[in-house]
Amino acid sequence: MTRKIALLSDVHGNSTALEAVLADAESQQVTDYWFLGDLLLPGTGRRNILDRMEQLPISLQVRGNWEDSLWHALHQKLDLTRPIHLYLTRLCHFVLEEIKPEEIDRMQELPLQILTEVEGLKIAVSHHLPDKNWGRELIHIGEQSDFDRLFEGNDCAIAVYGHIHQQFLRYGTKGQLIINPGSIGQPFFLDSALRQDLRAQYAIVEIDETGLADVDLRRVAYDVEQELRLARELHLPYYEIYRESLVNGIHHTHNHDLLREISEREGYADEIAAFLKSSRNS
Repeated sequence: MTRKIALLSDVHGNSTALEAVLADAESQQVTDYWFLGDLLLPGTGRRNILDRMEQLPISLQVRGNWEDSLWHALHQKLDLTRPIHLYLTRLCHFVLEEIKPEEIDRMQELPLQILTEVEGLKIAVSHHLPDKNWGRELIHIGEQSDFDRLFEGNDCAIAVYGHIHQQFLRYGTKGQLIINPGSIGQPFFLDSALRQDLRAQYAIVEIDETGLADVDLRRVAYDVEQELRLARELHLPYYEIYRESLVNGIHHTHNHDLLREISEREGYADEIAAFLKSSRNS
């Protein structure tokens, strides 16, 4: 039996890009879907994305670092004096306008790594490392020893992970295949020429009775302006940060000075304080 598995990763709330990718996957007669984490934030998607994911035959799902950030913000475990923590908390409150806290708690129950088998091929699936869903170890110039960690404690022939927002194939020291499907919502390139192409990214892995028949790293065009119009209509917090990531491929998530400037200008700290006060009184 041939299985065509769509590898979806790093949607980051970009609901317009997700719909384009799912339409493309359907056109390719995908049989099931694996989700590699980072579903929500910092984009527009909330209830619509959760409902859409419920409609898919998702047979495997792991937890990304943004699921962790959303959970920490929900439970007030972040330091609001830090600009990035204020940023995450304000985005969390945006999500809570449509999503229930218990739904965020359920995301926290997802595993960091899943070992599975398809037609005799053993596959390790994670968001980043098997025991750590954040960090920069597995970027394109990462140490080979870190990539080999994807195969520690298992005898898998293939490892699949997301997180770095870049599509590529490479190998482990013992010849195992490593696949990254890239990012649906926020593709990333260091090279300025490559950065001109910010189409949504995902991959289709085809496995038949003989073995790995195909790995198709796909890019799908979507209406960026539609997503940005939706962001404006919804009064998405930190809109200019989001726009820069979609239009120019520049990501300011860790630009503390810019985050602080926007937070102060928009009064996000006061909005968070009001939200927390109303939550305690409700």
